[in-house]
Formats: sequence, structure tokens, C-alpha cells
Amino acid sequence: MRTERFTFTNDGDELVGVLHLPEGEPLAAVVTSGPLTSVKEQAAGAYARAMAERGFAALAFDHRTFGESQGQPRQFENPFGKAQDIRRAVTALLTDERTRELPVAAVGVCAGAGYMARAVADDPRIRAFAGVAGYYSDTADAPPSPEAIARGRAAEQVWRDTGVAEMIPAVAPDGGDVGMPLREAYEYYGTSRGAVPNYTNGFAVQSFAYTSEFDTIEAAARLAVPYVMVHSEHALAPAFARKFYATVPSPKSELWLESVGQIDFYDDPRLIDAAADAAARLFRSVLTREQPETPRFDGHR
Repeated sequence: MRTERFTFTNDGDELVGVLHLPEGEPLAAVVTSGPLTSVKEQAAGAYARAMAERGFAALAFDHRTFGESQGQPRQFENPFGKAQDIRRAVTALLTDERTRELPVAAVGVCAGAGYMARAVADDPRIRAFAGVAGYYSDTADAPPSPEAIARGRAAEQVWRDTGVAEMIPAVAPDGGDVGMPLREAYEYYGTSRGAVPNYTNGFAVQSFAYTSEFDTIEAAARLAVPYVMVHSEHALAPAFARKFYATVPSPKSELWLESVGQIDFYDDPRLIDAAADAAARLFRSVLTREQPETPRFDGHR
């Protein structure tokens, strides 16, 4: 496997990624998207590497306002904008000389699975989709907080008026006023385990106006490509995952794994390998001339 710099633009902003290439001719191109506030050197990169090891050209990139990519305000988590970033990444893959002859599939991790679902539902060029430990937000069963939305809108108005974005930490040891209050999130992003140099521990407050209102169930109902869901009873919101899966009308399969929690899906080789194997089986069956038995997973592995 080798890696090469990969850049593209969205609304005038340059996005920076890493293209992971297998030793031989790639079977297909895979675009990845990772968890809330994450960068390409974290979970998205781990899955891109795993897919390259399985014969795919796989792209991990920094979404707008994060990492090496441009965009203002910094650390602005906008699910709708991230789904658009993914579609622009697909355009780039289909026009770049390294990947333009390849069909495209998608892998989303945690919040990135929800963003990816929206992108896949909106973009028929993406021909298969794997969601890993997905956080599938459901505004019907978990209505957004009016206070969070109001706080986000107020912060956005200040930014538009002054150019100053209110910022809070993404994680902190004792939680509190942060973007991700789970202690498990701090143990990844707030320690050497996941705090890579390209990562910034920050969350633009105006993000609340967008993350609160983002719904994945409407995207699930519009999915028209084969889908595999990899999840765990100890990952985030398994009930939401089951509802998302039940709503998907296209050919689908599911793999339930044993995990400690959510975050070990980001860096535990056992979980990454099992999830990447499931994605690779699906992608080979859909995107290449190889026609193995359609993968169907039941129970725990």
C-alpha cells in the first residue's frame, strides 16, 4: 500500500485528503467519512488503510473547517455541509487520473455514517455503502433541543456580524460544556490515543444549530444501493441503528460485533478488520466481476 496527497474543492475551499492505494490495480474507489470533529488521521484514515489493504483505492480527507482543509469558521460541524463535501470528493475521485475509471463506494464511521447516508441518498454515483458504529440521528424519536438550536443560531449571528466564532472544547476530562460530553470521547480525542497533531480540540458553538436538526432516517428511506451495517450493542444508540436499518429499502445486511463501547471501533484492529472485511465483501459483490455469495450476517461475531 502507498499513500498520496489528494485535494479537491467545495465552494471555493480546498479540502485536503490522503489517497490510500493498494499494491495492484484497485478494485474500486472508496470514500470515507469519520466521527464528529475528527480528521483524516483518525478513524477515517484507519478505515481507508484497511480498505486499501483489501484492494481498494480509499480516500480519507479533512472536511471543510477541520484539519488541513480550508473553510470558516473553524471547527464548524455541519452535517449538511459534510454530506456535500462527500459528494465533491466523489466528483474528484471520478475525474482524477488515479481513480476515474473506478466505481465508487462509501464507508462512514460514527457520525460520518449518518453524513454518508445523506450523501449516498442524494448521489447515485455512490454504488454501495457501509456504515460502521453509525450514529443515526432520529429527530422523531429524539427531538432536538430548542435551547441548543437557539444557542447555535445566536452564536452564528454573532459570527456573521463580527467574524468571531464562539468556541468550546470538543472534549474535556470531566465533560461539562463541550461538543462531545462522553468520557469515552475524551479518552480518545483528549489523550495521545487519538489526539494527532492535525486535530484541534474545539467545537464551534453555532454547530448546535445544524447537528441538532440533522436527521438520518429520511436518508435511510431513500437509500437505493446495497448497504451493510456494522454495529454493537455497546456502541452509540443501537436502537437508532436498528430503526435506520429497518427503514432502508435497498438490499442490506448487518453484522453485530462485541465491542467495549463506541470508540474502540476507531482504533481496535479486531473491530476494524471485521468491519472492513464486511465492507469489502459487499463492495466486491456489487462493484466487481467477482460474484461471491451476498453477505448476510446474523447475531454476533
